[in-house]
Amino acid sequence: MTIFRTKPVEQSIQDAEGGEHRLRRTLSALDLTVFGIGVIIGTGIFVLTGVAARNTAGPAVALSFVIAGVVCGLAAMCYAEFASTVPVAGSAYTYAYATVGEFPAWIIGWDLMLELALGAAVVASGWSGYFTSLLKNFGVFLPEAIAGDDAVVNVPAALIVLLLTAVLVAGIKLSARFNAVMVAIKIAVVLLVIVAGLFFVKAANYRPFIPPSRAMEAEDGLAAPLIQVLFGVTPVAFGVFGIFTAAALVFFAYIGFDVVATAAEETRNPQRDLPIGIIASLAICTLLYVAVSLVVVGMQHYSTLSISAPLADAFRAVGQPWLATLISVGGLAGLTTVVMILMLGQSRVLFAMCRDDLLPRPLARVHPRFRTPYRITIVIGAATAVLTALLPLGVIAELVNIGTLFAFVIVAVAVVVLRRTRPDLPRSFRTPWVPVVPAVSALASLYLMLNLPVETWIRFFAWMAIGTVVYFLYGRRRSRVAAAERERILKA
Repeated sequence: MTIFRTKPVEQSIQDAEGGEHRLRRTLSALDLTVFGIGVIIGTGIFVLTGVAARNTAGPAVALSFVIAGVVCGLAAMCYAEFASTVPVAGSAYTYAYATVGEFPAWIIGWDLMLELALGAAVVASGWSGYFTSLLKNFGVFLPEAIAGDDAVVNVPAALIVLLLTAVLVAGIKLSARFNAVMVAIKIAVVLLVIVAGLFFVKAANYRPFIPPSRAMEAEDGLAAPLIQVLFGVTPVAFGVFGIFTAAALVFFAYIGFDVVATAAEETRNPQRDLPIGIIASLAICTLLYVAVSLVVVGMQHYSTLSISAPLADAFRAVGQPWLATLISVGGLAGLTTVVMILMLGQSRVLFAMCRDDLLPRPLARVHPRFRTPYRITIVIGAATAVLTALLPLGVIAELVNIGTLFAFVIVAVAVVVLRRTRPDLPRSFRTPWVPVVPAVSALASLYLMLNLPVETWIRFFAWMAIGTVVYFLYGRRRSRVAAAERERILKA
C-alpha cells in the first residue's frame, strides 16, 4: 500500500452525504462573501498600511496592495476551481487527497493547523489588546496579570474564544448571522475612515509617489530572510523594487480567503456559490485596502506615519480623536470575526480528516440538532483558549504565514494534476490559462515564502516532522482508503 494513494472525488462527495457525518446546507453566495470579508479584514488594514508606507513603499503602498491582491487572486482562482469541482469540507486537504495522495494530504492538513488554529490563537491575543485599550477609554482598567502584554493568564482572549466556540456549535446559520453583524460594523468603520479622511488629504503628501530607492539594512543569522541567505538578495526600500518588498509584507493582510472553501458542505449550491464567495470577498477587500492606503498617506506624510496604529494616529494628528476611538471599535469587530472564522475553518478541516480515519473518527460526530461537528469544534475551542491564554504567541505568528503560503503552492499544483488525471469531472468554474496561472501562483507564493526568516523555516520543518511521525504512527494504518484497499486485495 502506498502513502500516495488517492481518494476518488466521487468517494469524497459520497462521504459528504453520509448520515451521521452530514452537515446542513444553509449558506448562500452572500453568506460566503461575508465570511470571506470577515476573515480577511482584521488588523492588517489598521496596522500594515503604516508599516509598509513608512519603511518600504511610501505613497505607492496602494500599488503594493494591488500586487498582493493579484497574487492572492491567482491562488483564489485555483481554490475556486477545486471548490466547485470537489464541494466537500477540508479545503486544501481534500483537494490534495484527490490529486497528489494521502501523505501529502495529511501534511497539508497538518500544515493548515498553523494557519487556522494557531492563527486564531494569535488573533485572539490581539483582540484582548484592543478590548483592554477600549475599556481604558471608558475608565475601566483590567489587572495586567490577566489582560496586559505580560499577562500570566490572558483571560479576555480565552473568554472570547470560548464564546465564539459556543456560537459555532450552535449552528452555521447563527454563525453566519453573527459574522454579518460584526462585518457590517467593521466595514462601516472602514468606509467612515475613507470618507472622513478625504477631507484632510493634502496633495503634497503624495509627492514623490514613488520615493527614490535605497538598500535596507541586512538582517543577520536566523533572523535573515531565506532569500538573503540562499542568493545574497537584500530587500530594497522604496523605488519600484520597494513596492514589491512592501507587497510581500501587506500580503498577510489578505490571509484567510481560502477559509471560505472549508464551508463547501454547508453551501446550498456550492458549484456556483463557492467561486463567487471566494473571488468576490477578495475583490471587495482589495478595493477597501487600496482606498484606505491612499487616504492615510494623503492625510499624513508617509515618513511620519505611526507604525503601531497609523489610521487612529492619523486622525489624532488632524484633531479628530473621536474617530480614533471608532477605529478601535472597528478593529475589535474585525478581530472577532477573524477568530471565529479561523476556528470554523479548522473544525471543518479536522472534521474531514477524522471522517477519513486519519484522526479519531468519533470526533467527526455531527450534532443531531445543530448539524455541526460539535465534538471537534469544542476540542479546537478548548485548545485555542489554552494557547491564547498561556503562551507567548509572537514567534508563532510567522508560522501562520508560511503555513498559508505552503497551502497555496499545493493547491496550485493540484489544479494542474486534477486537470490531467480527471479531465472528465464537471467544473462549473475553470481556472483560466492552465497551467500558466497555477504556475505563476505557485512561484509567487514561493517567492513570498523565501522572504520569511530562516528561523521560521526551521520551526516550519520541525512542525512538519512532528506531523510525519503522527501520520506513520496513527493515520497510515487506520486510513479508510487504506482499509478499502486491503479489502479489495483480500477479495481478489
